[in-house]
Amino acid sequence: MPRIARALAVLAGAATLATVAAGAATVDPAARGETLFHIGGCVNCHTAKGGATLAGGDPLRTPFGTFHPPNITPDPETGIGSWTLADFVRAMREGRAPDGMPYYPAFPYTSYHRLTDEDLADLFAYVRSLPPVQKRTPDHDLRFPYNLRFGLYLWQWLFHDPQPFVPDPAKDPLWNRGAYLVLGPGHCAECHTPRNWLGALDTTRLFAGNPAGPGGDKVPGITADPENGIGRWSRDQLAFYLKVGMRPDGDFAGGEMARVIENGTSRLADEDRLAIATFLLSLSPP
Repeated sequence: MPRIARALAVLAGAATLATVAAGAATVDPAARGETLFHIGGCVNCHTAKGGATLAGGDPLRTPFGTFHPPNITPDPETGIGSWTLADFVRAMREGRAPDGMPYYPAFPYTSYHRLTDEDLADLFAYVRSLPPVQKRTPDHDLRFPYNLRFGLYLWQWLFHDPQPFVPDPAKDPLWNRGAYLVLGPGHCAECHTPRNWLGALDTTRLFAGNPAGPGGDKVPGITADPENGIGRWSRDQLAFYLKVGMRPDGDFAGGEMARVIENGTSRLADEDRLAIATFLLSLSPP
């Protein structure tokens, strides 16, 4: 190849790389945060049926009482419009309000703490890009002693250790992506794992199913157990289920899982659904 032609090829390649790098650098953080918003299921809890997006959800009935998911729109008075990024990160990782008060673990910060700094910033940017809605939500209606909020300081000391997600070097990138999505933003353990009498996840039975899930409904196990889990499913069948909600037997998801699929996993990239399926089918029964 003549020198001039080689030089032009090098310059063209450099220009292409520069264009790609510039494009990646200018991607809107809110656009990246939208994926996390969907896998995080924010709409499912914080949006009432027929209500404005994130302006407060339907009552969440549990064995401890009824929780009322709050308004998390950018409204400065009734939402989180006055929050800083630091306030948001503290809430998601430490389970603390801007004034330092602890949150009940009905807000799954016990999973969200695994999100990276970049993902938290992107998620915050996306939530802030949504329309503010001025709407106050009722206080929680909990049984004694769960209504004594100061007890949450002890609860967090006993049960909450906000550590970041650490990839497993022995696993491939697809498995690690699935682990991150399931254990972090997807917070799948929060519904699919039983809780003790203090509301903490029973980690000895992780993903084994929950007899008293949201609304009092029984939630199935999602380990590779062939009898009490999804061990008989193929990876492609599970990924397809997360996309359209159809089980291998032809039945469709119902209840809360239907909302998880409609508002969350169906909106993900195919690669992310495959990653989730890969991780879940690697889970040994407890």
